[in-house]
Amino acid sequence: MKYFCNPINVPYPYQFKRDPRDNYRLSVNREAADPSLVLFKGRYYLFASMSGAVWVSNDLAQWEKSVPLPENMPIYDYAPDVRVIGDWLYFTASNRGAPCNFYRTKDPIHGPYEEIKGSFDYWDPNLFLDDDGRVYFYWGCANATPIWGVELDPETMRPLSDKVPLIWGNPMEHGYERFGEDNSEDPRTEDEIDKLFQEFLDGCGKTAEQIPNQDMIRATFAGMPYIEGAWMTKHEGRYYLQYACPGSELNVYADGVYVSEHPLGPFRPAENNPYSYKPGGFMPGAGHGSTMRDKSGSWWHTATMRISINHVFERRVGLWPAGFDESGNLFCNQRYGDWLVNVDRLRKDPWCDPEWFLQSYKKPVSSSPYAPGKGPENAVDENARTWWRAASGEPGAWLTVDLGEAMTVYAVQINFADDPDAEIPCPGELAGGPDMERYIDREIRPTRWLLETSVDESGWEVLEDKREAVTDLSHDLVITEAGVSARYVRLTIDAVPYGVYGVAPCVSGLRVFGKGNGSRPKQAEASIVRSGPLDFVVSTGDDPDAAGYNVLWENSPEELYHSWMVMGTRIDRKRIGALVKGRDYYVRVDVFNENGIAEGKVEKLG
Repeated sequence: MKYFCNPINVPYPYQFKRDPRDNYRLSVNREAADPSLVLFKGRYYLFASMSGAVWVSNDLAQWEKSVPLPENMPIYDYAPDVRVIGDWLYFTASNRGAPCNFYRTKDPIHGPYEEIKGSFDYWDPNLFLDDDGRVYFYWGCANATPIWGVELDPETMRPLSDKVPLIWGNPMEHGYERFGEDNSEDPRTEDEIDKLFQEFLDGCGKTAEQIPNQDMIRATFAGMPYIEGAWMTKHEGRYYLQYACPGSELNVYADGVYVSEHPLGPFRPAENNPYSYKPGGFMPGAGHGSTMRDKSGSWWHTATMRISINHVFERRVGLWPAGFDESGNLFCNQRYGDWLVNVDRLRKDPWCDPEWFLQSYKKPVSSSPYAPGKGPENAVDENARTWWRAASGEPGAWLTVDLGEAMTVYAVQINFADDPDAEIPCPGELAGGPDMERYIDREIRPTRWLLETSVDESGWEVLEDKREAVTDLSHDLVITEAGVSARYVRLTIDAVPYGVYGVAPCVSGLRVFGKGNGSRPKQAEASIVRSGPLDFVVSTGDDPDAAGYNVLWENSPEELYHSWMVMGTRIDRKRIGALVKGRDYYVRVDVFNENGIAEGKVEKLG
């Protein structure tokens, strides 16, 4: 079955972190981010920050293996970069302040990984092999410095020339680079920056001469975005240098792209920026990733998705169809970016609509006893940052969604969450530098549950039984291609990781997909107004038949590449701040429910 639903269904490992930015509190959460996805010797390999493993797939839908990386690998270094060069798979990761090593292997599952000693330090690396055999390297992760590039000696992996600055942050003209939730923070003036910097100096009792890294501090006060996560793709003679912005903890974490005819520039912004942008839906965020061509020649983009409740780096991995249009624009489709998708259909048409629709949003839901403020309604609100929590860690806690009437159900995604109140002792020794000590728990800690359906609650049919599971999948997916008739969907939970410490089950999303019995909503009547050079505002009337809306926009009426999903029966003055200054735009507002999608009218943004 060639289906998946973001975040992708892999064993996200638990992280134990002691962070000075959080008063050295020991936080516990799952993390995987900054994914590098490559096709190597007929299989797909995905490496992600803080996973301590490589995930393996034959088809991009099912991830059959999670293989621990060898002990000699830098699993506590962020942003692992992986590239294929000949018969070798090359790996490196970030380490400011010390030379970073390269590693290579001919067998990512069994190893060994040979070490190549590094000669300089970097953060967020990306290696690129050009068609002529020359090797280039890109890196950068800061709000005061750019993405850099350099040519490397392919034998020693040492620079052959001085580094070249390639991409700088420009939030004054690129709305999607602005910091803050919903790109809400405009850059400050020099006078405002000077005032904030002086207040900072007064607060710490130091002079400017006593402060290192002044550029970065002033850039923070300026509201400058982090420019990071480089990834190079070459297509038909052009070089597409992708970069992430403005910050990983934001719903607007995105990937932009610059284009050049030469691997070290000069680069110009792509016409359709941002390239990867998913600020709405169940789990937002689509920045710092990689772009890859699969076995069939189709393009895919994988990137980081955001939770950031237990810790700022509580993150997951998403995968979306990508490609190049006739004008050479690199695009990525994230219109329904955390709904169930069919890999084979997307290979044929990366813009095809979903086969099945979300049935569970805001539906009546009941459960066994729950913790105060953590009611079952949190499991159907399409928000990964809220969750239902059982009253205790005892086996048998349950959660039931009532779809209102019997419908055809094709899939259920079960999203387990981690409550910050859980007190779990660290099972190993913390590692890492003074900026953050952490431990990756690579033990398998099973999640066990039973999923059932019913048309009337008098008899229940088993949809999936994982009460004897030996894996830990926190975003598990159950699919039945034939479909089942069901009004009620019930999840019963027997065990979650660290249950021995009294950890109670938490579910952020019991998401049901299928087809309803009614009609899709009517076409939306939308008010769309440009409110500034980087912003526009959307409103609609109230439609009781609507479950949500998708706002689409781009600088061509035929290529509405960007999208923002807004849940609910209406859009009430939604500000979208991802425009590029000086460009014309076209906008369309689609509306959807459990029965289908109604496309809106395309309007030129005034």
